[in-house]
Amino acid sequence: MDEEARGSCLCGAVRWRAALPAKWVAHCHCTMCRRAHGAGYVTWVGVREDGFVLDDPQGAFRSHDSSPGAQRGFCGRCGSPFLFRSTRWPGEVHLARGSFLTPLAQAPQSHVFFDTHVDWAPVGDALPHEP
Repeated sequence: MDEEARGSCLCGAVRWRAALPAKWVAHCHCTMCRRAHGAGYVTWVGVREDGFVLDDPQGAFRSHDSSPGAQRGFCGRCGSPFLFRSTRWPGEVHLARGSFLTPLAQAPQSHVFFDTHVDWAPVGDALPHEP
């Protein structure tokens, strides 16, 4: 990979690297992301699956099918959620922006699934709100 981003879970047992540039960056307000991360919304970075490498020497990576055709990945040691894959977006891996260890030049471009946003996590930017 020429230009790449690196990231990890909280404890560092699971690391990853991904080719840049990212395909997109967005804040997701769907109910599943909120529950999976315990937050008002999650900022995801979409990267090419063929440019993504998971480094898991301790075998700590775990995943579960969160809905039909969708999988969420996390560290089995510290519990950090950081990965999402879905047949809805073939060829992509979505990485939680908070798991990045290296800078990312791309800023979030929109709020997605905004029709399910919560009022206790106010949004004060001018990014587009997509249903």
